[in-house]
Amino acid sequence: MSLVRNISPSKNVMPTAEQPAAIVTGGAIRVGAAIARELAANGYRVAVHANTSLDRAQELVAELKAAGHEAVAFGADLRDEDATRAMIDRVHRHFGRLDALVNSAAVWSPTPLAMVAADDLRRFFEINTVATFICCQHAGEIMQQQEAGGAIVNIGDWAVERPYRDYSAYFASKGSIPALTRVFAVELAPNVRVNAVLPGPVMLPESVSEAERRRAIAGTLLRRAGKSVNVAQAVVALLNNDFITGVCLPVDGGRTLGETT
Repeated sequence: MSLVRNISPSKNVMPTAEQPAAIVTGGAIRVGAAIARELAANGYRVAVHANTSLDRAQELVAELKAAGHEAVAFGADLRDEDATRAMIDRVHRHFGRLDALVNSAAVWSPTPLAMVAADDLRRFFEINTVATFICCQHAGEIMQQQEAGGAIVNIGDWAVERPYRDYSAYFASKGSIPALTRVFAVELAPNVRVNAVLPGPVMLPESVSEAERRRAIAGTLLRRAGKSVNVAQAVVALLNNDFITGVCLPVDGGRTLGETT
């Protein structure tokens, strides 16, 4: 059974056909919400996707509308392939076009290696890998049919290059994002560009201890944590630059390079 819900259709807003339209999966909270705000500020009409954070999606849409932007919230369980495709189709019909997709939806939680079961691995892959693939595939097909084409940005993780303990299932799933990005850059060329942003320590979760936070910051060359807007700005830059595709851009304060003395 497909579970896709149009949460807050903008009945009183007349769409501007000239304005580009974007979907942000997982766009209701954290980095996804920052990306949605940045896209709106840069002239995009924004579809905010959510699954378990529908109330937050509605709140963000209300905020964007109050600021004079066009936005709509859509709900879908990205583990359901039919619901995922239906959600993308509804966004396309709502705006009359689809110019950008940002795959920000992800699951993230620590699990010691000895406790990881196959079902845990499947759960991470369903959202972080399979759903990203399906979104790229279906949105890419729509964009290829448009004269203006389109662009996709996937959100990965810098630490797939230098993984740390207790996140083996998560890193296994996120490690596919660079390869998936390059695959779709090839498959969807020349009309659709596909890139990825690999965030570093931005918006660290509340579960991270102060000691872990200090270690994360110390591991950056800039000696400070980033902000979600840093990721959002990188997403917009990749969407705007029409001669970049197949690139995986770390936004990590230099942490990929490692500590220096």
